Amino acid sequence: MEAHGVGLRQLSVLLFCVTGIWSAYIYQGVLQETVSTKRFGADQKRFEHLAFLNLAQNVVCLVWSFIMIKLWSRSSSGGAPWWSYWSAGITNTIGPTMGIEALKYISYPAQVLAKSSKMIPVMLMGTLVYGIRYTIPEYVCTLLVAGGVSSFALLKTSSKTISKLARPNAPLGYGLCFLNLAFDGFTNATQDSISARYPKTSAWDIMFGMNLWGTIYNMVYMFGWPHGSGFEAVQFCKQHPEAAWDIFLFCLCGAVGQNFIFLTISQFGSLTNTTITTTRKFVSIVVSSLLSGNPLSAKQWGSVSMVFSGLSYQIYLKWKRGQRLQKKRKPM
Repeated sequence: MEAHGVGLRQLSVLLFCVTGIWSAYIYQGVLQETVSTKRFGADQKRFEHLAFLNLAQNVVCLVWSFIMIKLWSRSSSGGAPWWSYWSAGITNTIGPTMGIEALKYISYPAQVLAKSSKMIPVMLMGTLVYGIRYTIPEYVCTLLVAGGVSSFALLKTSSKTISKLARPNAPLGYGLCFLNLAFDGFTNATQDSISARYPKTSAWDIMFGMNLWGTIYNMVYMFGWPHGSGFEAVQFCKQHPEAAWDIFLFCLCGAVGQNFIFLTISQFGSLTNTTITTTRKFVSIVVSSLLSGNPLSAKQWGSVSMVFSGLSYQIYLKWKRGQRLQKKRKPM
């Protein structure tokens, strides 16, 4: 009975994590698409300063992580010093900015698909730079994802979707997404290196350090000169309170979503978190398609299915690898 109770508790926590991640990030995706495509107020103006979203989210997540450290952090020493995140903070500022800016040139579903193909630059760098040899199934995963993203990019986008974009330009939009992935790769590698050097570093410490530097860099970028676009963004929000509210909710969703991601990783591991976040991206595309009133074509859905088939297969391969490692570690 006790084991059964533990199982039910674990299942309840898992469902809680899934609900939290899906709710926070799906709604954040809706808000991101709204802010990037909507015309606000009687003057029907677009919010052109999308990089401001990163600054706003940095500030909200910085405050959130500081509160969490004061409330929940058990270790007062041994964690990574705040200055150690300066290099990862640069790439974590530039990368997401490019991803958000891409929404001026491509649709939200296209951006989600492009950013789902993180394994492509990782494997290319691994093969060309480090001489890593991958297995045939891993190449199959990559080909499925690359083929799906490429075919989606080549398919004609509806005129209704194009009319919502600020400056339609598919090559530039996809290029920004792939640069976003490249910078993310450096960010993740640097974070792993910091965690290895300072094992007592908590998830909240990482969140605080990254968002502290992100806030500094974005403040310099947005307000570093008299005519910085940050001043225009703030003025726009004053004139259009609806946009300011959407931006605040966007940031809040990011902070809440990170809480659930940390909880999932601590309770169930990174593989479970990857599975949840991957399925969330697929649902985000479905939700975007339904809310926009402009459903994807059958061929576009075929491309989406290719991408997520590749991602699902990759998750399965990681699970199998984990199972084999567990068997090897078991005492004879």
